[in-house]
Amino acid sequence: MASPFLDNPVDIGAQIVQRALRRERVLRDKQNPLAFSDANLHEKYRFSAEGMLYLCRLLEPHIKNPTRRSHATTVPQMICIALRFFASGTYLYEVGDAEKLSKNTVCRTIRRVVIALQRYLNTFVVFPGHLPTVAIKEGFSNIAGFPRAIGVIDCTHIPISTPIKEIEANYLNRKATHSLNVQITCDHQCMVTSLDARWPGSMHDNQIFENSSLCQRLQEGLFDGLLVGDETYACQSFLMTPYPDPETTPQHDFNMALSQTRLKIDTTLAVLKARFNCLRDLRVSPERASQIVGACVVLHNIATIRKERVPDEYYLPHDDDDVDPINRDHPAGRAVRDAITAEYFSDHLNNFA
Repeated sequence: MASPFLDNPVDIGAQIVQRALRRERVLRDKQNPLAFSDANLHEKYRFSAEGMLYLCRLLEPHIKNPTRRSHATTVPQMICIALRFFASGTYLYEVGDAEKLSKNTVCRTIRRVVIALQRYLNTFVVFPGHLPTVAIKEGFSNIAGFPRAIGVIDCTHIPISTPIKEIEANYLNRKATHSLNVQITCDHQCMVTSLDARWPGSMHDNQIFENSSLCQRLQEGLFDGLLVGDETYACQSFLMTPYPDPETTPQHDFNMALSQTRLKIDTTLAVLKARFNCLRDLRVSPERASQIVGACVVLHNIATIRKERVPDEYYLPHDDDDVDPINRDHPAGRAVRDAITAEYFSDHLNNFA
């Protein structure tokens, strides 16, 4: 029999052996996508081997193929495909080339994983967080002495494909590009604690908040504490924003402490987008984009809980999402702000002033 290791064996038996060797080699590579160093896995997928195995166990009931016929993709493969897309944000055919799979397989797999992760949105994203409220307040207070904070809020634009003509104008933002305007809150550990990814890019941040279920729950007094936001929000009894024109030292000190505390949401958004580069340009419809944002937020919280490595480089936002400030603070909000300033920032010897 001719050697099966020649490039073009003539003998039929040699061809059979060669095909068997090829099949075994390809299956072994595909079935062990986690057989790399953690550094390599973090670069490609943003998770360590242990983190990816956790995701496999979590999502397997929802994504596992019922059969291995035709060499169906395994659960680890599916996780790798989806994470490769989330982490890189490249075109699907490029993800397919990297994972040695067709574009159609990649598209179906990402869709299946996104839907599975959506199931866990209310499990991993809870307001005001997984820690006791007292611990969250203490965590925020330790940053700059700002009292009673249980969360920080902001919105960020996620670019999307041009929607259908009937709704296209709604998704045009201030920069004349199409986007979702996504509302996020976080805790002092940069865990996302609420998400609202339904709104088009033309919506103002404050308008999104006032139409959100979070605002309604805060109005109903369901939480003991305050949200912290910037000047794009109206100051309310449960949402503190800076003094628009601070006149006294205590007011300046209040603004400084609020600004330093609010940096947590900037860091959270920066890390989220650095982990999952797909959020910098989602070439999908608004509905699909909203679901992918939700999936990435769930993954971000899992990574944070498991203490996965933060990307080496991430950049805090500057003027990318700037919107017009709100000048109609609520009287109750101004009263609470003045009371906090008088109680916590009137002492010039305050270590945080």
